[in-house]
Amino acid sequence: MGEGLIVKALSGFYYVREGDRLVECKGSGKLRHQGLSPLVGDRVTFSEDAHGKGRIETVQPRKNAFVRPSVANIDALICMTSDAIPVTDTYLVDRLSVTAVHNRCEVIICVNKVDLVRSDRIPHIYDRTGFRVIPASAETGEGIEELREAVAGKICAFTGDSGVGKSSVLNALNPAFSLRVGEVSDKLGRGRHTTRHVELFDLGGGTYLIDTPGFASFDMEAAEPVLCRDLQYDFPEFGPYLGQCRFQDCAHLKEPDCAVRAAVDARAIHPKRYQSYRMMYEDASKYKEWELKK
Repeated sequence: MGEGLIVKALSGFYYVREGDRLVECKGSGKLRHQGLSPLVGDRVTFSEDAHGKGRIETVQPRKNAFVRPSVANIDALICMTSDAIPVTDTYLVDRLSVTAVHNRCEVIICVNKVDLVRSDRIPHIYDRTGFRVIPASAETGEGIEELREAVAGKICAFTGDSGVGKSSVLNALNPAFSLRVGEVSDKLGRGRHTTRHVELFDLGGGTYLIDTPGFASFDMEAAEPVLCRDLQYDFPEFGPYLGQCRFQDCAHLKEPDCAVRAAVDARAIHPKRYQSYRMMYEDASKYKEWELKK
């Protein structure tokens, strides 16, 4: 019995990395009976026949799982941003970070193109969140080694607006990727004439990057909605003030003696982050817990 990591799924086949080997596997009938579909990023055990063809027998418990892209066990979400053209709207970053924190992913914010525009706007907004913010330039190489260290040994997804330089940064991390800047890479199976699939790209040393340079972001609409009552916990900088409000069920919107809003007024929480919270709370209020359990 072997153990490994699913690094690609294509047409009902799963490609499992075990050391230096890549084993083509099918899912077992037992998994089908359990209603469990293996995902890229799953740690699995598999058996092999005399011809070296594998069958996935068990899937280890997942840290998290996403619908689009269909992937599991993401350790870190790298939000690519820019203060050059295009200038990143941080509300997108906030929506992505809430999805990540809710699913126990580390959030790393990479501010690319600092060779063109160097600004403290994004670092200042996120300096109380605990998120790592890395100024970088794919053009000059600034920040690339720090980013390489930040993703080391993790399964990571790069995401962000088109044009912020995801492909350029991936090429800087490993020139062998040879991704075409401004285009979707055929290498990653996302070109015009190739089958759409999800694949982990091996950066070495147990570091894997998901092939997301060709689309803007994780499909947040396909993610499980965050309930109003849980949203506050997905803004890490709110943590010191939760439980300090006058009302135990404070929504941090209009209630008197709200510790979170007092922290915003004192600039201990950045107003842009609080504005994002209010907007996401309004969206989350559309969902009821009993509806999500259907």
